[in-house]
Amino acid sequence: MNKSKFYFMLFALISVLFMAGCESKEAESELVDITSQTERAVILTVLTNRIDLVENGVFQTYADRFSEIYPGVTVKFESVANYTSEIMMRLSTRNIDDVLLLPNNIKNEDLPSYFEPLSDTLFENMRFADFKAFAGSRYGIATGATTTGIVYNKEAFAKAGIKEIPTTLEAFYAACEKLKVAGIVPVYLNYGAQWPLMTWGEDLVSYITGDADYMNNMVNEDRPWQIENAWGQAISIVKTLIDREYVEKQLLTNQWETSKIELASGRAGMYLMGNWVINQVIAVGAKSEDIGFFPFPYDNSEKRYAPISPDWFIGVSKFSDNKQFAEAWVKFFVNDSGYVDDSGFLPVSEEQSPSLPQFQQFLSFNSEFLERRVPSDKLLEISNTAQIAFWSGDFIQEWIAAPDLQEAFDQYNERWKAARTITKS
Repeated sequence: MNKSKFYFMLFALISVLFMAGCESKEAESELVDITSQTERAVILTVLTNRIDLVENGVFQTYADRFSEIYPGVTVKFESVANYTSEIMMRLSTRNIDDVLLLPNNIKNEDLPSYFEPLSDTLFENMRFADFKAFAGSRYGIATGATTTGIVYNKEAFAKAGIKEIPTTLEAFYAACEKLKVAGIVPVYLNYGAQWPLMTWGEDLVSYITGDADYMNNMVNEDRPWQIENAWGQAISIVKTLIDREYVEKQLLTNQWETSKIELASGRAGMYLMGNWVINQVIAVGAKSEDIGFFPFPYDNSEKRYAPISPDWFIGVSKFSDNKQFAEAWVKFFVNDSGYVDDSGFLPVSEEQSPSLPQFQQFLSFNSEFLERRVPSDKLLEISNTAQIAFWSGDFIQEWIAAPDLQEAFDQYNERWKAARTITKS
């Protein structure tokens, strides 16, 4: 498939995404002309999970440019290491400053309690516009789009004698064995960092079956976790990698930042990760031409699926004292800061084309793309009642370590069944 045809099909696919019952109207926080000098000094505090871009000064360059547009406004950043878990606690205390990334495990009906409606004009020609919407108002805009696959070091593959990209699971394991023999860590799980494990959990099960509503359909089951289904398939792959010593040592240590250096240097071979990580690996020393990207061969069939998903959504705190400037930052950050290209994302705007060169290699494998579905409020209601924090990685960590995976599944199935009963009443 040529590039132009793919982009036409891809953009047509994900531009039709919408949320049922969500009618468009002008948000109350319609952006006004605030480009003139402010009467007082304004400090905007932005919560972010991008520790790397705060520490290397990239975010500061965005802030400096924003201050040139809005004199008197200073943007400060607070980076949060385990964002998913910590932000939920901060929501409960309303300690969420001015601008933040919206938690993935909050129901859309709860968004008005914590976030300010965004202006409809921000969403013109934007994909995933209604993912974070309720009662006709939108509360978050996607910061980028991603697909998921194997990010790998070509020099490591060459050193290990891997001449062909693996397109089946058995070939993937064989490549891992060659990397191990060559003294290279085959796959970095980032078990100790916890959050990357969702790539092997919720992310993977959402597309390996070809059913983009796989997660949402769990609300119809009492026992959704089984060895024989997609959950068992995904976690069993990880356990096999660990059993065969194809992963990093010292699993309990948070090695996220270290792992990027290891992959960049060729001391590690692969990640299962979104395309967004590619520029991070290049930023710590890899040559762009040495980093490749291909679909994850999660089984031995010829048919292969890959996801198209929004990355984090960004929004304005309902408790901000500077909502107009906060929304101005959101608009600038998504459209004008350069964050999409700096982070290696696919663009959110339908009017832009992907610039990431590794994406072209990914396309050559002709996977079928599935657009991610909005997590239903029912899914989130049951999971919250069962105290199962989807997209945090913590329960995935527990399952990977379990001696008996089905026994671990059964414990969660009981919690899920009880939560379904409670939410029905």
